[in-house]
Order: sequence, then structure tokens, then C-alpha cells
Amino acid sequence: MAPTEILALQHYRTAVELLSKFGLNIVLLTGQLRKKEREDILNRIENGKVHLVIGTHAILQEDVIFHNLALCITDEQHRFGVQQRLILSSKGVKPHLLVMSATPIPRTLALILYGDLDISTLKELPKNRKKVLTYSVDESFRERINNFIQKIVSKGEQAFVVCPAIYENDVLDVTNVLTKYEQLQTDIPSVKSAVLHGKMKKAEKNEVMEKFINNEISVLVTTSIIEVGIDIPNATLMVIEDAQQFGLSQLHQLRGRVGRSDKQSYCILFNQSSSDISKRRMDVMVQSNDGFYISEQDLLLRGPGDFFGTKQHGLPDFKIANLYTDMDILKDAQKAVQEEIRNNATYRQLLGRELDYLSKAKL
Repeated sequence: MAPTEILALQHYRTAVELLSKFGLNIVLLTGQLRKKEREDILNRIENGKVHLVIGTHAILQEDVIFHNLALCITDEQHRFGVQQRLILSSKGVKPHLLVMSATPIPRTLALILYGDLDISTLKELPKNRKKVLTYSVDESFRERINNFIQKIVSKGEQAFVVCPAIYENDVLDVTNVLTKYEQLQTDIPSVKSAVLHGKMKKAEKNEVMEKFINNEISVLVTTSIIEVGIDIPNATLMVIEDAQQFGLSQLHQLRGRVGRSDKQSYCILFNQSSSDISKRRMDVMVQSNDGFYISEQDLLLRGPGDFFGTKQHGLPDFKIANLYTDMDILKDAQKAVQEEIRNNATYRQLLGRELDYLSKAKL
């Protein structure tokens, strides 16, 4: 299960390429399927004629019934709530569960969000990858950055320009995709650019992505829709407008859309805020490419309530404890609970009944 159709499609294509030769039947299940096509896929899933289902939230629908679900994999888990994870695993009888996130989460938050899971971290970059060079600039650098975009494109490479909004906003004075696209058409008319955002129809989005993948488009003006999963090795420049509007972990995710080959890549952060906190946040991005360090700093600078939109996960605002500094106490508390459940027969019995009830009720 993946959070966006673009990412689900990418996983589907990769899976077909790698696994079809082993006789695996693979299907793609999203909310955009036609009724008849969807019914056919659901029927095949229920009858055990499909080995691997790749999809979006559409997998969570009640009428998606698995023949014998043995393994659930959730990609970009932070984009789903804990409840959604439970819904997926409840579609089988105690299936194996693997959740993944390319966005590093501070260990303290990981213990709360995924306290019931074993946690592994992969910190190494793939072979031959270079560090993405990151710069924080203000509006006075605009012409220079436009020239740099032209230079990147002239080498046959590509660029993303990410904006915090799709349309002009009366409330927030931030750069939007449509206005930015028009500006680029005026400022750099020789560069072929296009727009991609979540409000476009599926066919339009797919067409734009195909053209960008094939290097028929040099600059993609977009939103954080490309934050997860987009893999374009030829893209070497990421320009983020109004970078102060994004969380550090989100900026790190966006920066990760470039630097996916052995070519040198760059990330330009346009910071339109003069506040000290904003400058400190941009400095963290400029100085480090270590996602785990960045996520810790994000938690420290923004607090747990705002970090990465974690309120959707029901994280508590502690009266006394500090999520950043009290990790050892959090670990001790978690360990104590696990030991109590393991050693207390009453708890084990109650827990067994609850799990049995939840499984039968499909909750």
C-alpha cells in the first residue's frame, strides 16, 4: 500500500519487471479504476488468482477481500494513520507486517508511533551517490538561480520547482504552481516546463510524468505531491519556493527527489522569511544531509505537536515529559509495559480476547 497513485504505479511497474518472470500475478488497485475493471480485479484477489496487490488507500475498502493475506507492506507509513495500518493487517489472519518510511523519524517518535514493531534503520547511501549540495537564498538570487536552471537544462539534465500552493491564496502570500509556471515561461522561455499537481485528472498527471521521465519536459513545476517515490535519475536540481512553509523532514524528502544517480545534484531553498527560527531551520538543511539528524532538529525547533503533522497520529502533548530529552524514560516505560504484559497472566488473557474480537469484527 502506497499513499499516492504515482508511487503505487511506480511500485507496480518495478514489481512487474522484477517478479513476473517468476510466475507471479500482480495487479494495481487504485480509486481511479473503471467499475468493471475493478470488479474483475477484486474477484481475482478473492479467488486467489493474484499473488501481489499493489495499490493506494483503495486496498482498505471493505469489498477488498483477500484469499489468504500473508504479508502486508505499507510504504511511506507516515502518510497513513495507525488505524489504517490495522485495517490492512485485519484483512488476513495475523499476516506478517512490514512498514517503511524514507522520512527519518526521531527515535522518540518512532517508539510511540511504532512501539509495537521492531525498528530497523538504513543509513547508507546507494553506491556512487554524491551528496546533494544545498543552498538557502533570498529573492535577490532570483536571476542567478534562473540562469542556473538554464545551465542544468543545457547539459540535458532536469529540474523540479516545488511550490507550497497550487492556486493563488488570499490568506497566505506564498508562491503557487500556476503563477510560478507563467513566470518561468516569461523568465526562461527557452526551457520547456510543465505543471503537475494533485487537482489534475489522472490521465493528465500520467501524461506529464511520462514526458518528464522521457526528458521531453525539462522543468516540472509542482507541489509536494512529488515528495514520495518519484524516481527520476536525470533530475539534478530541486528548487523549493517559500521553503519556510515546509517542515524540515518534508524538505529533506523533497531534496531526496534529486541526487538519484552519480551526477552532482543541487537543492535551492528560497527562504522568504527573515525570522531567526526560519534561518536556523534552513541552516540545518544546508549543513546536513543526515535525515536522522535533521528530524531530531525539526522536533527540537518545532515541537512534537507540529512535527511532520504528527497530531493525526494522536501524539500527546505532555505536561512534564519532553519527547526530545526524555527518550530513556520513554524506553524504560515501554519496556516495563512489555514485561508486565508478558509476566501477568490476566493481561495476556485479556489481550488474547481483544485481538480475537478485533479480528472477528474486522477492526
